[in-house]
Amino acid sequence: MTVNMSLRHGTAKRVLNTSLLYVLCLLCTWIRAEIRTVIIDNQSGQLSVLEGYRDDFVAWANFTDDIKNSGWSFLEVTTSRQYNDSIQAYAAGAVEASVTSQLIYKHWMNTLVGYCGPFTFESEYCQRLKSYITTNLQWIQEQIQGRPNVPYWHQVHLALLQLKGLEDSYNEQLSFPKDSFSINPFGFLLFQMGGDLEDLESALNKSSQTRPLGSGSCSALIKLLPNNKELLVSHDTWNTYQSMLRIMKKYNFAFNMSPMDSSQPPGGIQAFSSYPGSIFSGDDFYILSSGLVTLETTIGNSNPALWKFVNPTGAVMEWLRNIVANRLAATGKEWAEIFSMYNSGTYNNQWMIVDYNKFTPGKTDITKQLLTVLEQIPGLVVYTDKTPELMEKGYWASYNIPYYVEVFNASGCNELVEKYGPWFSLHQNPRARIFRRNQTAVTDFDSMVRLMRYNNFKEDPLSRCDGCNPPANGENAIAARSDLNPANGTYPFDALGQRPHGGTDMKMTSYTMFREFGMLAVNGPTWDQVPPFQWSTSPYKDLVHMGHPDIWAFKPIQVTWSP
Repeated sequence: MTVNMSLRHGTAKRVLNTSLLYVLCLLCTWIRAEIRTVIIDNQSGQLSVLEGYRDDFVAWANFTDDIKNSGWSFLEVTTSRQYNDSIQAYAAGAVEASVTSQLIYKHWMNTLVGYCGPFTFESEYCQRLKSYITTNLQWIQEQIQGRPNVPYWHQVHLALLQLKGLEDSYNEQLSFPKDSFSINPFGFLLFQMGGDLEDLESALNKSSQTRPLGSGSCSALIKLLPNNKELLVSHDTWNTYQSMLRIMKKYNFAFNMSPMDSSQPPGGIQAFSSYPGSIFSGDDFYILSSGLVTLETTIGNSNPALWKFVNPTGAVMEWLRNIVANRLAATGKEWAEIFSMYNSGTYNNQWMIVDYNKFTPGKTDITKQLLTVLEQIPGLVVYTDKTPELMEKGYWASYNIPYYVEVFNASGCNELVEKYGPWFSLHQNPRARIFRRNQTAVTDFDSMVRLMRYNNFKEDPLSRCDGCNPPANGENAIAARSDLNPANGTYPFDALGQRPHGGTDMKMTSYTMFREFGMLAVNGPTWDQVPPFQWSTSPYKDLVHMGHPDIWAFKPIQVTWSP
């Protein structure tokens, strides 16, 4: 069974469904939703946040916190075309903060408190980071002011206004948005820059870095079912366990392409997995009104010589380019072209752009434009149409290893293979081999979910680690469980050791679900073939994990949204 989260005005109802093998022993109950609206007050002329729904909304939000029952909270934010884009964007951030402020506080305490805070021992790095961010934001503001009618810079401006509204609302300092405004470099911007920071720490010579050598960061699979009857797109986030306060979001923004173009962006409506305080996914996994589904896995950069390409001017941080490409692109090629502009060289990923407009169930002669694959590292972006390979092999798997030879070699992966062996290779990596072996068994939704939650590391020979003692390793699976590796083991590099890190979720959509922005999703480390993760009995019980359930043993749910 799954749980069908139907988010309606004021309530979210769980409806039992028998489409999956999983059994969820929860009562069918009504879950209380919180609805708030941002309006322009007629008497004061100021923006106000009110409880409930109002027809004269600038933006309104419907929020349901069901983390204790399903592992997820759910948020819908809608804006009104009756108001200009700037007010809409600011109000969207404001109303989101008003309904999620408690989760934002907890997520900050769990994941970011102390990062470049007043007592950090990395004070020199923090000063370099502050200077970098400040210079970058100043350059971006100059582009916005100099080219306000260009759709790209208009959408960048709206994203920053949304972030400003989020932070102002959280701090109870709402005001009308101005053409020029400041962003706190160490405020909620850090929520957006989580991926960018991983690379900035290396580029700016932080002595202790977040990402251990070889650390996986997501698994993804795009799979054609037999006879091409369906096309499934799935993604597992790999992250620290402290990050598991999650919000499934849907944004319905009535923005214009630009001040001079009143048409609406193709991707103005988006559904995506996300986090408190974040205005994009971060995982990343998006279902877009354009018909595109976009997702990525991190490939990183292991070549220090490339950090020279990471500069604060002439660049837009990855999280912002991500937002703009998702909103403006109508095709996979357009997405790649937009995203490639102003490459920051940070949060270096392999992106997969699936265009469901190009898919017809049962059609076997699709030759182009269904799948575009892009890879970014500092100073280089490569993308091509990989539809022929998808149609020939029946699947595309992604697991943190670059596909394109020039990216693989330039980013230093060839040297990692020479030093550590095939674990860092494209075709002999454990996940590459597991995907290649197990994808043939994917024939429906159930089997796809099973593969994406797969971790049988104690029994599966493909999960063995040469040079590890013990050889069975919880990192070497589609959904990692590195917490299950012994603390007293020996490992050739840090990612294979014990740590509070692994596959923290699974999301999947399909041709039959994407039009309604629907997906199957499960939050928390896999427990299909290994014990559930439990904070109180784990080696990490003293890590701050405010708002988390103690035991993470949730089943998949079916996410649906209001019309």
